[in-house]
Amino acid sequence: MSNTEAILRYDEEPARRIAALNATPEIQAQRRRVIELLAPRPGEHVLDVGCGPGHLAQEIADLVEPGGSVVGVDVSEHMLRLAAGLGVQVMHMPDATLPLQDDSIDAAVASQVYEFVSDLPGALAELHRVLRPGGRAVILDTDWDSLVWHSSDPYRMRAVIDGWRRRTADPCLPRTLAGRLRDVGLEVTLRQTFTIFDVSGHPGSYSAHQIEHLGASALGVEADVDAWASDLRAMAQAENYFFSLNRYVFMAIKP
Repeated sequence: MSNTEAILRYDEEPARRIAALNATPEIQAQRRRVIELLAPRPGEHVLDVGCGPGHLAQEIADLVEPGGSVVGVDVSEHMLRLAAGLGVQVMHMPDATLPLQDDSIDAAVASQVYEFVSDLPGALAELHRVLRPGGRAVILDTDWDSLVWHSSDPYRMRAVIDGWRRRTADPCLPRTLAGRLRDVGLEVTLRQTFTIFDVSGHPGSYSAHQIEHLGASALGVEADVDAWASDLRAMAQAENYFFSLNRYVFMAIKP
């Protein structure tokens, strides 16, 4: 299987898991941070690249009225159906080509998207193309080497996380993302971290939902994924739980 074939595709079941992750308090806080940095204004036209189940686009839509608009694009028709169910205007993009005109967007967001894109230069060039001069983008992605997740069996933990990393195009994208944005003509004006830190493992938390999502998505794992998940849940019950993950936020402007 090639790396492109291994990248996770969000059909119905993964889409359901992502929708659950998006409802967690941690991802709600992440959306607030992204919106704060984007600072959408009434009358602006905003693009949500890889909109997923549509929560971020829905929240931005309230801020660009009157006179503005938000469109969410995604390669997954399952995701688009979820977003449309929230009232988000959606468009299907079967590849990296954005279905929008040149210089037509005031602002764009891409949250947990580009680390899954195999043709990143093409995707970022498309972002540059649709932004108007002076337009801005806020991009958030994860460096999966930043994950610290306590387990009684660190070797099994590594096997599962390595299986998840094989589902991404670049599990360490934030390290090189600024240079890649500059390569397509965007000016990087800000870089920040967003940390998800959890020492409870509460069933409604982001990390608890990731036990299900990562376990189900990990590719080529010989370790016992069910035992891995049970171990983490036991850690939470014993109040011996520890999860920390860094995400990185970039703001870029089209000169």
